Amino acid sequence: QVTLEESGGGAVQAGGSLRLSCVASGLGYRSACLGWFREAPGKGRETVAEIDTDGTIRYADSVKGRFTISKDNAKNTLYLQMNSLKPEDTAMYYCAADRSSFLYGLGSLARWGQGTQVTVSS
Repeated sequence: QVTLEESGGGAVQAGGSLRLSCVASGLGYRSACLGWFREAPGKGRETVAEIDTDGTIRYADSVKGRFTISKDNAKNTLYLQMNSLKPEDTAMYYCAADRSSFLYGLGSLARWGQGTQVTVSS
């Protein structure tokens, strides 16, 4: 059974930083594309960052230069360092795993966690 558990969300002021963490279990950690997507009311789902099975890292244009994704294979943990946060970054952030890139949409076999809320005030 695949489980993904996020932590690290919270409330910050614009310009601040947060680091999200996601502990993954029950999947072929090294053979999955891992990443983060977010959902905000009225904005739909957006994948913000991912690390593909070959190590390729991709970011949504909206977060390039501000967010950094990384993973610690020894700890089966995925991270998202978010700097220079903006009010428009306010959303529920989900850690996800899929068979391949999900930058443009999650596949039918994708799994994700319960999410962690990020709120950025102006």
